[in-house]
Amino acid sequence: MKIVLDTNIFWVSISRRSKTHWVISELLNGTFTLCVTTDILEEYDEIISQKLGSETAKSIMELLDNLPNVEYITKYYRWELIEQDYDDNKFVDCAIACNANYLATNDKHFNSLKQIAFPKVNIINIDEFKMVIDTII
Repeated sequence: MKIVLDTNIFWVSISRRSKTHWVISELLNGTFTLCVTTDILEEYDEIISQKLGSETAKSIMELLDNLPNVEYITKYYRWELIEQDYDDNKFVDCAIACNANYLATNDKHFNSLKQIAFPKVNIINIDEFKMVIDTII
């Protein structure tokens, strides 16, 4: 199963004390494939550095670089489907380019995608993502 994770879900799941740490645990277990682009990785690095420090960010980026279930995607087209926050489009474009099963986010800007029939991007929040993962494991 291919997943694109918005930064707001990814960075909060890093800490072992987080109630959403299961996201990182399942990524490490190979339960899903995390699809990323260079600009997504840059945002992960920037936010993790701000929130958790540069050493943590460096470790996480090295981890992502070495995991076999992290798929690097090259996007060839910018769909520009989210108008409220243009920066969010990097996640949408990645999801479309890799034919992701889901884009997991808690950002309400993505809700506008639920009204777009083509290209279809399946948006789920963290709770829905947990239910999907629970059906797999």
